[in-house]
Amino acid sequence: MRELALVSLVVVASAACSGTPTSPEFVVPLSSTAVSTGAPLSSTHMKGEHETPPRDTVAQGQAIMKFSADGQSVTYKVIASNIDNVVASHIHIGAPGVAGPAVVFLYGNAPAGGGRHDGVLSEGTFTAANFVGTLAGHPMSDLLAAMAAGNTYVNVHTNDGVGSANTGPGDFAAGEIRGQIVKK
Repeated sequence: MRELALVSLVVVASAACSGTPTSPEFVVPLSSTAVSTGAPLSSTHMKGEHETPPRDTVAQGQAIMKFSADGQSVTYKVIASNIDNVVASHIHIGAPGVAGPAVVFLYGNAPAGGGRHDGVLSEGTFTAANFVGTLAGHPMSDLLAAMAAGNTYVNVHTNDGVGSANTGPGDFAAGEIRGQIVKK
């Protein structure tokens, strides 16, 4: 039997404060909980059961993000495993159980039918200039506030490019795995 590989997307945030800068870490957890501004943030796994609606899949993921000391950019890494046909990954605005609009592209748009993926999906840096949808034109502080309030999530979208969408693992165009971004 094949052992499931861990997929991680991590976003770490660092905000300057009086004295030494802190590095709140944002992660995508197995369950969602409320968070408060100022505490370290972290995430664990993205899973199909946290998608809206829930998805029956063995795929997993994690997101890691770190804000720069000046709060103007975010370095990120997205890891996904046991997943097929990944076409995109985003940060979305939305409370637990609510499908919301994408506000930052973390990966994609890739062609449908790309096959199996296990490991780092994407990594890079984004600024407020990369915001799309409802956050376009807003400052980075608005994304941080939404993260701190528990109103953001990361998901990974898949598409096999055959027939209709949402037919099963590897073909969930609206998202196959998801995790709410919360504080540890």
